[in-house]
Amino acid sequence: MNERILIIEDELAMRTALADLLSAEGYRVLSAADGERGLQRALEEKPDLILLDIMMPKLDGFALCAELRRRASAVPVLMLTAKGQVEDRVAGLDSGADDYLVKPFSTEELLARARALLRRMERNSPLPSKLKLGGLEIDLARQTAVRGNHPVHLTAKEFAMLRLMAQAEGEPVTREKFLDAVWGYAAFPTTRTVDNHIASLRAKLEKNPDAPRHLKTVHGVGYKLEL
Repeated sequence: MNERILIIEDELAMRTALADLLSAEGYRVLSAADGERGLQRALEEKPDLILLDIMMPKLDGFALCAELRRRASAVPVLMLTAKGQVEDRVAGLDSGADDYLVKPFSTEELLARARALLRRMERNSPLPSKLKLGGLEIDLARQTAVRGNHPVHLTAKEFAMLRLMAQAEGEPVTREKFLDAVWGYAAFPTTRTVDNHIASLRAKLEKNPDAPRHLKTVHGVGYKLEL
């Protein structure tokens, strides 16, 4: 399990309890203690799911969720709040939340709703089966790459990195996301692993690896694929 879940919750006890619960289930956990920091982490680190409190300092959950949707972020949002009135739930869903859970809630229900949102996101994520990079044709499903009539050898991890970038649709993929999804973060706890594999991919795919046309560096974030 490599999904990354961002907890945006100002109460330390709740934030810690949620982090412990999700970590024990095998999720990678990020956290933020106020709305402004939560929005920043959501936009920069692009988690797979957000657990979002409503009543927070600096930026409340309604405004945060609305801003995510304004910026075309499709990350699923599960609102967790003590505000259980119908109008509050409607306001949360209208701001762009995908689901709403009223405190106090059972851990079993929280985990079930999180799994459901992650499954839905996975089903909806577009994944092209083939890529064309200049004169190179890559079949992600068959894991083959050909330039003209000549095969180009890519490793399984290199195909996995291309698949992850293709699925991001031009958005940058963080080094941490690569480590999570391709290796399993615990196996290679250094971002240099990602950089070295990108260099290898560029050497195989780019006409000029020193001035890449397709595998672009996004400084301070990671890498993205431009077709």
